[in-house]
Amino acid sequence: MITQSFTILEGVSEKTDLNIKDQGIVDWQGFLDASQIKGISLPRKKFYERELVKAKQALFENNASYFASKVKSSETWKLFEFFKDECVYLDIETDGLSRFSDVTVVGLYDGFNTKMMIKDINLDFKELKKELSNYKMIVTFNGNVFDLPFIEKRYPGTIPDVLLLDLRFMCDKVGLSGGLKEVERVLGIKRNKVVEDLYGGDALRLWKMYKTTGDDHYLNLLLEYNEEDIVNLEKILGIVISRLKNS
Repeated sequence: MITQSFTILEGVSEKTDLNIKDQGIVDWQGFLDASQIKGISLPRKKFYERELVKAKQALFENNASYFASKVKSSETWKLFEFFKDECVYLDIETDGLSRFSDVTVVGLYDGFNTKMMIKDINLDFKELKKELSNYKMIVTFNGNVFDLPFIEKRYPGTIPDVLLLDLRFMCDKVGLSGGLKEVERVLGIKRNKVVEDLYGGDALRLWKMYKTTGDDHYLNLLLEYNEEDIVNLEKILGIVISRLKNS
């Protein structure tokens, strides 16, 4: 899909992208093969040709970092097919929203296995940084607004220079508004009955109960809640990408 998008080029808006495609030029190779393009000067076209050659090379070399600063956040999903085997789904829990709050749980899911990192047990941000460096793309729900900035503010340098795909904004584009649980409900995605009625505020309550009582029951509920979050991100992503492709 990304090879059919020209908005990765500096100064190319969605309007210009459509203008190029209206001329029968539907992908990067078509752009390179065209002798001229209406609305784009020859010097500018030559510049864009060099940029597209670099982009093609980056795809060939599996270089996700190249696209991290080139692709608009609204179009990151178009790179998923190239990096889906090196993608991780991430969600965090915190002990509040004040400037003194901290991360309590980081949940990671690679499409096969989940990894739960828990404050005061196995959550080490140097290890988290090392773990995230194994991936080319990080998928979240509202993570570009909350999860990733929250981590970076408290532990600078933890998030690697990779592609960041925020499902919340993708969902908005296909008419799926609201939080993660609301999107799941609309799509008919079910959770384990033990945690199906829990929401974000309940996650904070469970952490406080665990820290107050030391009872692992509350921690286990919190971990299962978070694990459902990250596993369901993959399900939602597949549905939303299918809808975007057909829109």
